[in-house]
Amino acid sequence: MITPADIVAVASSAALLILGLALLLTVWRVVAGPTLPDRILALDMLTGVAIGFIAVIAVKTGFSLYIDIAISLGLVGFLATVAFARFVLSRGNIKSPPPVSGATGGAKMRRAGRKGR
Repeated sequence: MITPADIVAVASSAALLILGLALLLTVWRVVAGPTLPDRILALDMLTGVAIGFIAVIAVKTGFSLYIDIAISLGLVGFLATVAFARFVLSRGNIKSPPPVSGATGGAKMRRAGRKGR
């Protein structure tokens, strides 16, 4: 007869195998990513895979302190992603539209609308 502990052992082993495959594919994207934003997203995904590894190990060992470590890694990973995004924006790889002031932008739009009539 199959016990619940056997089911957890098989499921955690399968999860570790799937997460290992995801880790390899993500590391490949970090190394071979054609652009900097691709690499940043891959690093964010790498953080998510690491959180998954930590969570599966927490379930497998029954040591609940690992969950706190996974939550902390999630917070740090989010901050790192935001910092990388700000770096990309300051570097100029992603073009943002120029700011439109409220008074002149509306007047230009109205004038442009009248020209078409």
